[in-house]
Amino acid sequence: MEQELQLAHKLEAVGQLAAGIAHEINTPMQFIGDNVHFLREAFDDLLVLIEHYATLKDAVRKGGDYPAMLVAIEAAEESADLDYLQEHAPRAIERTLDGISRVCSIVSAMKVFSHPHNDKAPIDINAAIQTTLTVVRNEYKYVAEVDTEFGNLPLVPCHGGDMNQVFLNLIVNAAHAIETGQKDGDGLGRIHIQTWREDGLAVIAVSDTGDGIPEAIRHRIFDPFFTTKEVGRGTGQGLSLVRTIVVDKHGGALNFETEAGRGTTFFVRIPIDGMPASAEAAS
Repeated sequence: MEQELQLAHKLEAVGQLAAGIAHEINTPMQFIGDNVHFLREAFDDLLVLIEHYATLKDAVRKGGDYPAMLVAIEAAEESADLDYLQEHAPRAIERTLDGISRVCSIVSAMKVFSHPHNDKAPIDINAAIQTTLTVVRNEYKYVAEVDTEFGNLPLVPCHGGDMNQVFLNLIVNAAHAIETGQKDGDGLGRIHIQTWREDGLAVIAVSDTGDGIPEAIRHRIFDPFFTTKEVGRGTGQGLSLVRTIVVDKHGGALNFETEAGRGTTFFVRIPIDGMPASAEAAS
């Protein structure tokens, strides 16, 4: 039953992300399309101009009505608007290449994120966090700026897919916490993600500038099905699943610090050698 609940939560998370990922891909694809249309029209105008140049070239060899040809060439140059093309065509090409790169990075991140990892294997935690940020960008980009401070971590034995789920849940929760506390005119909040090595543990800290967790419910946030989110936005399994993955599945530790009106930081500690942390640290 626990495995089925975890699977249900993962499917729910994928469903919530699907629309955002589609939007993230659709946006660069739109300006790629616009730029390609612009370049096609520019190329058609240049072909007309090249034909006039070819006609003038033949006339130079054979003799012809040069004044009339020059008038036609000037008209073609004006129609093509060469000065405008010289300024904007290179930009259109660069924007198109940027858009293609953006789509490729999203698709690549999705492939890595969704790849099944049934067994423990050494993973690059910093790279996994960066991949997750790419996948969930649409969840936070309108409410928060994200900055990262990655420490020098070795590869850490983990169930990669499960750790991706941990990072996803913490980042999305941080974004929702900021959004819930935002008022008109507040501007973007801030999500700060930091990693470092500490006493044989890889530490991941995810901080937000939300309103913090009310004292009355702090002891319940890891309870299954407990949620303060509105219906349809959360099932209360997110942090419960995070604790199961970190503590039970990896022998790590999970705790948090919070301050009313200032925000919350969740700390994830995973043993670097793959051995469970002490019972005290894992509680």
